[in-house]
Amino acid sequence: MKATATPAAPQQPSFFASLRHKLPKDTGIFVVMVGIALIFEMFGWYVRDQSFLLNTNRLILIVLQVAIIGIIAVGVTQVIITTGIDLSSGSVIALAAVVAASLAQTSDSLSPMYPSLVNMPAVIPIAAGIGVGLLAGAVNGVLITRTGIPPFIATLGMMVSARGLAQYYTQGNPISFLSDGFTSIGQGAMPVVIFLVVALLFHIALKHTRYGKYVYAIGGNMTSAKVSGINVNKYLIIVYTIAGALSGLAGVVLAARVSSGQSSMGMSYELDAIAAAVIGGSSLMGGVGRITGTLIGAVILGLIKSGFTFVGVDAYIQDIIKGIIIVAAVSIDMHRNRKKR
Repeated sequence: MKATATPAAPQQPSFFASLRHKLPKDTGIFVVMVGIALIFEMFGWYVRDQSFLLNTNRLILIVLQVAIIGIIAVGVTQVIITTGIDLSSGSVIALAAVVAASLAQTSDSLSPMYPSLVNMPAVIPIAAGIGVGLLAGAVNGVLITRTGIPPFIATLGMMVSARGLAQYYTQGNPISFLSDGFTSIGQGAMPVVIFLVVALLFHIALKHTRYGKYVYAIGGNMTSAKVSGINVNKYLIIVYTIAGALSGLAGVVLAARVSSGQSSMGMSYELDAIAAAVIGGSSLMGGVGRITGTLIGAVILGLIKSGFTFVGVDAYIQDIIKGIIIVAAVSIDMHRNRKKR
């Protein structure tokens, strides 16, 4: 007598698997952020006998630092979704900051860069700074799409060139005596407001527009995107141009915040922006990434930096730990992608 095979009963998902699907996608990284904050709170009471979180000045400083990095990270996230990388954002910040500052000087300056262009309306230096970033991003995009240069090399070249241009433009000297109208966009809560507006704008663009759909399609499978009729080169140029413009905006806000333009500004900011995006769930393999995750990733970096300073960790050790965190985040991302295949 032939035995008949009994069909296997459908396997019920575990409680935790069901719960994970019901929770918002960024819940996990949000829990990590809360955990890090609580760890530093405990260290604060243990090491310094004071609270880490219940300090208004410290929290304001964290939020301001997050705002500058966050503006860049919004653009970098879009680049990463397309499987690209942008190493030039820190240097573009410096170039945009010095150009904007040079056009925002007042007649109080003893040696203005452009004596005939002092006391100009704030909108002119702001537009000039953003324009410099936009132009740098467009050059990155054109180099990558028209010449076939890998994004890593193209943006590395821009990183070196933009920093050199900023140093040549200022001859290494800081540019100060900036107008009140210009510096007002860097004071108080304005950097945070600008960051939140930028994050909301591009969150909507990625989630609900054709631009976002094409960006994810290009990152998911560039060949399929081309076959589907998407003008891949056009959208890659747009993505890099947006990233450059946001770096320019960050440079303008930073110059306004410190009331000065200096060629040393934005040093290593590109790494912080990439780290914020990757920690927030963006995949260097492309096709995956969310602005909300990047926002939380930027807050985590701000908490770690401020927390280590609070408990007295040496600045050099902080850089080492930051590097380890970046490598760990990328390793987790690669492991996650291998499991999906």
